[in-house]
Amino acid sequence: MPGPKTNEREGTRAVLRYAGTSAYKVREVVNAVRGKPVEEAEYLLRTMERGAATMVGKLLHSAASNAVNNDHMDPEELYVSACYVDEGPTAKRWRPRARGRATRIRKRSCHVTMIVSRLPSNELARLQARRRAENLAMRARRVEATRRSQGSEAGSRRQRRHPEAYPAPEEAETGQEVAAEETVEALDEARSAAPEEAEAPEGEAAEAEAPEGEAAEAEAAEAEAAEAEEAEAEEAEAEEAGGDLSEGAHGAGDAGEEKDD
Repeated sequence: MPGPKTNEREGTRAVLRYAGTSAYKVREVVNAVRGKPVEEAEYLLRTMERGAATMVGKLLHSAASNAVNNDHMDPEELYVSACYVDEGPTAKRWRPRARGRATRIRKRSCHVTMIVSRLPSNELARLQARRRAENLAMRARRVEATRRSQGSEAGSRRQRRHPEAYPAPEEAETGQEVAAEETVEALDEARSAAPEEAEAPEGEAAEAEAPEGEAAEAEAAEAEAAEAEEAEAEEAEAEEAGGDLSEGAHGAGDAGEEKDD
């Protein structure tokens, strides 16, 4: 047995006639939203990269508005029960081409029909269960937030009863600031005392730190240097004395030669 005719289907409809685009292009968009809830279908049409998606989205919004205002339905319980596209009249035009020829241009049109209905009982039960779960989750979050706020109030009461054990946040912050200031002052004092100790003369520190063995080695080196200087002085004197004797011998030899002459 054939199904119901297009004009006999149940639901609220909206029709767009003589749309200035081909039925093939619109059918690709309509097939993507058939059988989906209205909210999901609207989202798909808003994000679809098709030129006909905007036109079909407006038509779907019109059908949902008709269902809410005329039939008093809940917009969250609607879904796209049927949608189809029919061919419209095609206008023929001609375009001149080379060598006296002409090419036919077909300006197609179509009629788009969108029907929305109330969800079936099983789907509606699933939707209601999902909404109930969402409400329970939201209520649980609110209860948890309330308990947290009450716990903070109880903590403030404990702070008022035992201020020493539970210091207030402001007092704790001030205590931390004081401790930080004391730490900084101690570091400054240590830094100021360290340079005073380091300002002692380098020579005195070296002498104080030098061991006895190093002092003895220094004295021995000085004695060896003095002996070496004395030996060099003696050698220099001997060389000078030898030079004087050689000069006297040369002078005597010259005098004897003069007498012979």
